[in-house]
Amino acid sequence: MASPTPRQTRKPTAARDPEQTRARILAAAKEEFARVGLGGARVDRIAELAGANKRMLYYYFGNKDELFQAVLEATYEHIRESEKALHLDELDPPEAIRQLVAFTWDYYLAHPEFLSLLNSENLHLAAHLKGSKTVRRMHSPFVALIGQILERGCRAGLFREGVDAVQLYISIAGLSYFYLANNHTLSAIFGRDLKAKAARTARLAHMTDVVLGYLRKDSTDGLARTL
Repeated sequence: MASPTPRQTRKPTAARDPEQTRARILAAAKEEFARVGLGGARVDRIAELAGANKRMLYYYFGNKDELFQAVLEATYEHIRESEKALHLDELDPPEAIRQLVAFTWDYYLAHPEFLSLLNSENLHLAAHLKGSKTVRRMHSPFVALIGQILERGCRAGLFREGVDAVQLYISIAGLSYFYLANNHTLSAIFGRDLKAKAARTARLAHMTDVVLGYLRKDSTDGLARTL
């Protein structure tokens, strides 16, 4: 039997596997952007990390800014899809909120690159997100889901009326984000190791109490009595 020719044994080229090539470029870009930000990222390094060439990178993504936008869109898609797996609509309202707080905290811990990418995009005044219809589309059903949880909680007499779903989620995200993004400075200022496991466990319990305490119907009743 004849031995395979070099053409027969050659591995598929990037052009023959466009989805894999695109995925490798996105993964490499995410790593580079998270490490040095949009301003410090270099297309040469991204192409090298991806095992591709700059021509292929430009073919799939146009330029560095469009690539950064694609990374942001893929990153947000991942967190939104991960939240769907929680099936919050099937849980009673307090448990759904408890799970959302815990998920947000755990996700930020497991994906520090997410925070880095957000920091970089904020430095650029969200120019890339403003131009992304994809990100806005994927957030609309998520906000609607939170609104439905709040409505169910109100109907059950558990949650206060008039809570804005967007403001609530910003608060949940902010409670986790500020603690983790400023962990080093906060630890130095207060002389406590806020990275320690016990400190992180206590932080999650505190955030959960804060959010559920705010939502609890009797919390507004108590406030009214003191005014």
